[in-house]
Amino acid sequence: MKAKTIFYCTQCGNETAKWSGKCPACGSWNTLVEQPAEKKTKSASGRASGLYEYRKPSKLQTLETKPEHRFKSGYRELDRVLGGGAVKGSLVLISGAPGIGKSTLLLQLSGSIAKTSDVLYVTGEESESQLKMRADRLSIDSENLYVLAETNIANILNAAEDSMPELLIVDSIQTLYNDEMSSAPGSVAQVKDCTMQLFQLAKKTGITVFLVGHINKEGAIAGPKVLEHMVDCVLYFEGDQSYSYRILRAAKNRYGSTNEIGVFEMLDSGLREVENPSEMLLSGRPVNIPGTCVACVMEGTRPVLAEIQALIATSGYSAPRRNFNGLDFNRAMQLLAVLEKRCGLHIGGCDAYINVIGGLYINETAVDLATVLAIASSYRDKPIPDKLVAVGEVGLTGELRSVNHLEQRLREISRLGFDTCIAPTQHNREKITVPEGMNLIQVKNLSQALKEIL
Repeated sequence: MKAKTIFYCTQCGNETAKWSGKCPACGSWNTLVEQPAEKKTKSASGRASGLYEYRKPSKLQTLETKPEHRFKSGYRELDRVLGGGAVKGSLVLISGAPGIGKSTLLLQLSGSIAKTSDVLYVTGEESESQLKMRADRLSIDSENLYVLAETNIANILNAAEDSMPELLIVDSIQTLYNDEMSSAPGSVAQVKDCTMQLFQLAKKTGITVFLVGHINKEGAIAGPKVLEHMVDCVLYFEGDQSYSYRILRAAKNRYGSTNEIGVFEMLDSGLREVENPSEMLLSGRPVNIPGTCVACVMEGTRPVLAEIQALIATSGYSAPRRNFNGLDFNRAMQLLAVLEKRCGLHIGGCDAYINVIGGLYINETAVDLATVLAIASSYRDKPIPDKLVAVGEVGLTGELRSVNHLEQRLREISRLGFDTCIAPTQHNREKITVPEGMNLIQVKNLSQALKEIL
């Protein structure tokens, strides 16, 4: 008798009984692969036995809340992204491009935690001698750090339950396999099964588990989308290969905010924390050069100053070129259209290049005003004052919309030596405390801002 099979979508993890060229859930083509169906056993009552025994539902009012037990990692930038530290019994997935520094970060984390607690580092991509060489380079030497080169999930679980470490690191989840399944390591079924077993281990024993996940060519985490739903926290380790700086941000966090970022610098001796990202992003900034403006954006609770550069040049093609780094393409195109329609700058026939220095990617709309001023400065070939910072959102009618946390931004701007800030007119102007020596210019629309600055 032929064994029953189920078809999995490698893009979204959807399961279907029949094969088709297009996934019915996500619409991807040629992503369905065949996997053996898992056999379900019957209990004495006739119900299919699951992972847990049958439990009766409880009333919400009768449930008791338990406080989160957090422990510090030894790296404030990582603790900031995690929401104040790692939570005991949580499952954290960290992903990033090859060579970005995921293994280096987790090995340094292991060395920090191993000073006071036991840590088990499971590597499926390197041998134990290779890991030892990297640990020597990072000056990591602790008696509480244990290394296991293994890819069988059963052996990993047995080793973790025997040693009961404070922290378990698995590098990477795509290399693990369950020998009871016939599919290859890295397949949808293997990734789901191994992650679920590690999830159960974390919740049952209280061991904090960090997983390393690969990414695909589109930049998303490789494997089924359900992998991100199963874990408690999803971290992305980002950075431009041409820069030494790395940014750690949370895409999902059940125990904290997803707006915080952590900044690291990759050195020969490993990753170093950058406690003041603004100084790093503004280092080497040109003086009295058209086409550059400083913006202040909020990354969670931290204000960060970033330099926006723009270059507007006459196009030699019928279709002008548009190249934007660090900003959303559609948002930047919208700002170009507003400048041409509301301010009379004929940019439609020019090539436009915009770049955020330092490899930072900005999603906040408060960077709109600085971007527009940099574009206008390059177009008119007039420099913006060196000690000026622009903050504000630009609307389609050319109006400037107020931004939140203006006082906190002003304090950061003043602390870094800037004496002028141009911002939208706030409705609660009397409640804003302007730092001593700071000149706050408030404008209502984009035309007024250009008259004040250029």
